[in-house]
Amino acid sequence: MRTKKAVINTMTSIMAEVVSIICGLILPRLILGAFGSSYNGITSSITQFLSCIVLLRAGVGSVTRAALYNPLSQKDKSEISGIVNATAIFMKKVALIYVGALIAFACVYPFFVRNSFSWIFSATLVLIIGSSTFVDNYFGIAYQMLLQADQKNYVNTIPQIVTTILNTIVAAVLIHCGAGIHLVKLGSAIVYFIRPLFLSYYVKKKYEIDADIKPNNSAISQRWDAFAQQAAAFVNNNTDVIVLTMFSDIKEVSVYTVYYMVANGLYKVEQTFTDGIEAAFGNMLAKKENRVLQENFRVVEYLVFTSAAFLFMCGAALIVPFAEVYTLGISDVSYKRPLFGMLMCLNQFLFCVRLPYHMLVDAAGHFKQTRNGAIFEAFLNVIVSVTLVIKFGLIGVTIGTFCALLFRTLQYSIYASKNILQRKYRFVAEHIALSIVQAVIVSLVLKLIYVPIFDSYINWILYAIEVAIVVVIVLIISSAIFYKQELRILRRKAKVFWERRSKAN
Repeated sequence: MRTKKAVINTMTSIMAEVVSIICGLILPRLILGAFGSSYNGITSSITQFLSCIVLLRAGVGSVTRAALYNPLSQKDKSEISGIVNATAIFMKKVALIYVGALIAFACVYPFFVRNSFSWIFSATLVLIIGSSTFVDNYFGIAYQMLLQADQKNYVNTIPQIVTTILNTIVAAVLIHCGAGIHLVKLGSAIVYFIRPLFLSYYVKKKYEIDADIKPNNSAISQRWDAFAQQAAAFVNNNTDVIVLTMFSDIKEVSVYTVYYMVANGLYKVEQTFTDGIEAAFGNMLAKKENRVLQENFRVVEYLVFTSAAFLFMCGAALIVPFAEVYTLGISDVSYKRPLFGMLMCLNQFLFCVRLPYHMLVDAAGHFKQTRNGAIFEAFLNVIVSVTLVIKFGLIGVTIGTFCALLFRTLQYSIYASKNILQRKYRFVAEHIALSIVQAVIVSLVLKLIYVPIFDSYINWILYAIEVAIVVVIVLIISSAIFYKQELRILRRKAKVFWERRSKAN
């Protein structure tokens, strides 16, 4: 059942990310074409700043999931209701604080962009975008965590697909009709009400959550330790845009968001392959299946490193050509930034390869033990980014993120190997060393390939196919040489899975 649920979650997550990437490409381009880089920059900037306020809910999600693994494995409905009720009450309190923080931010933010937009324009835009963030983040969080812990994230993912498509259609229609940016974002806010309403109905009916059971606050007592973990993730995702907004031009934010849109889209694709795995790890830990955990983790580790290598070696070669094609006709700022594109892909690669270790730590509930590393990561990113941004701009903030990510990735992997898997660190070092060798070989081979003029998506797609073929060949050869044991385990598990499926049918 763990394997079956993981496959279903992965397939629906892939669908969701495909839809998200496509819609994520369409909507910013529509805003760029209709309003210009300044408008794209301010909407992206507001969204990133609002992520600061979203930190209020940080930690409670991962702690709730970790607390639910054991009662779910024992089908203890009373304990499940107590944990869900505690999370729901906590989130209602956080929602009230969020509203106050949103109003305060709407009063302050316009002063950062006063040279480009009026106070009333910026303040009202903050309130509209903030309302959609509020709905998306604060309603139904307890139910989302329950579904994820029970390896039923697909129930959350399917309505997410629907709302993403609907949001893009509504925005496109409004832009086509000549609506202003405020009305476009208001349409998005209304669409985002759909998913939390559906989740509330589904979970209450399916899991028989008893609202009268006393909230189990002790189950989520580690939320403040988990907060540090989420704060670090926030810093790495948002510091760049915030620092650029404060110390650089708003058009540079637009450049950043175009590149980040591509690199983060690749990260999301990678993340879809790991959806449901944390819940599977949690189930194994709850049942004390240590040997099964070690074997499965080794396979997951191989798959994540290899798939991330494919995505981001391709991404490093194709991100600048894509930016050229994507911004054809936009001349108010240069979008051709080769070094920045390469560093952006490197950072997202580090985000990806630490996913298995991060999930294992969360599944084990080791939030307090890894808290200090998260705090140091946040400080390191801010200090290096602010120090370098004035002289190096986009490159400076990207280097800051790289330093923080490298530290945290190593810290996560070492801690998980020593304290949860009880294995040597050399496995992590071998993965990293091989990834470097693969990247060098791919870059040398790509220098021999003809690079066309990127004046259309057709030329870009043809070049992308050539790049992908080169990367796949390098990865297949290196896997056959260095990952023989992992491939044997993977083949055995695939055979067992299909045999059981055939018997079931």
